Amino acid sequence: MNKLYDLCIVGGGPAGVAAGVYAARKQLKTVFITDTFGGQSTVSEDIQNWIGTISISGNKLAEDLKKHLEAYAGNIVDIKEGVKVAKIEKDGEIFKVDTGDNNYETKTVLVTTGSYRRKLDVPGAEEFDNKGLTYCASCDGPLFADKDVAVIGGGNAAFETAAQLLAYAKSVTILNRSDNFKADPITVEKISSNPKTKIIMNAVPTEVKGDKFVNALVYEDAKTKEKIEMPIDGIFVEIGLLPTTYFVKDLVKLNKINQIPVNPKNQQTEVPGLWAAGDCTDGMYHQNNIATGDAVKALEDIYIHLHTK
Repeated sequence: MNKLYDLCIVGGGPAGVAAGVYAARKQLKTVFITDTFGGQSTVSEDIQNWIGTISISGNKLAEDLKKHLEAYAGNIVDIKEGVKVAKIEKDGEIFKVDTGDNNYETKTVLVTTGSYRRKLDVPGAEEFDNKGLTYCASCDGPLFADKDVAVIGGGNAAFETAAQLLAYAKSVTILNRSDNFKADPITVEKISSNPKTKIIMNAVPTEVKGDKFVNALVYEDAKTKEKIEMPIDGIFVEIGLLPTTYFVKDLVKLNKINQIPVNPKNQQTEVPGLWAAGDCTDGMYHQNNIATGDAVKALEDIYIHLHTK
C-alpha cells in the first residue's frame, strides 16, 4: 500500500522551494518532485532583483535553493530530484502522481513547474539549432568570441543575454519585433549605450541561413515589409517562455496558451485540492520574487484546507 502524503509539490524553482520550506516548517508530510533545482534562472549569469541579494548567478541561486530546502526537509519532505512527472490524476479525494518509475498518492498538489523557452519558428531555425543558433548565452556565449551575433527579443531576458555576449562578441545586434521594448528602461539604457550594441526595431525574423553553420539572418521590417538579409555569425533567441503543464492537461482545464488558471487570492485551481504558482499559471506577472510569494500564499491555503476538513 502506497504512503499517503499530505502534499505533493512539483517543480524545483523558487516557487517550489519556497513552498517546500513552508511545508516542512508546518509539518506537512510532503513529496517534492523536481527534475532540477533553480528553474529558468539557472541560465542567468547575474540576477540583480532577487530581493535581499544584490547580485547572484543562476547556478548559485539554484544551489542555495536546494540547500535551503534540504536544511528543513528532515523526515517531513521527501525530495525526489532528477525526476519528472508524467501525469497526475484524481481518484475521489486522492491524487495519483505518476513519474513513470513510481506512483505517489497525496491529498493535495501544488504545481510550480514554471516554463520553458519558446523556439524560433522560421525556416532554417531547426536546421541550425546548435549550429550557430542557440537559446543559452551562458552556455554558448564564449564560443562566439570576436564574432558578430544577433539577439532576437526585446524583454529583460534578451537584454541580459546581450549583456553576457558583450563580454565576448565583436558586436551584438538586438532585433525587436515592435517599436517598444518589454525590458526595464534602466536595462535597455545600460545595454544600448555600449558602443558594440546595435538595436533594430520592428524587425520580424523570417529565415535563418547558413552552410554548415549560421551565416545570415533574414528579417522583415514590420512597417515597410522590406526583407533584409543580415550577415551574422551567431543567433541567440529570447522570445519568451511556454508553461510546463503537459502532465495536468487531463486534470484541469488550461487556458489558450496552456497556463493553469488560478484564483489570485489563494492560487487555487478549479479542481479541489489542486493549487499552482509561478510561471505555469495565468498570473499577470512572472518573476522569481512573485513566484515565491504566490507559492507561499498557496501553501498557507493548503495548510488551512488540510486542517479544516
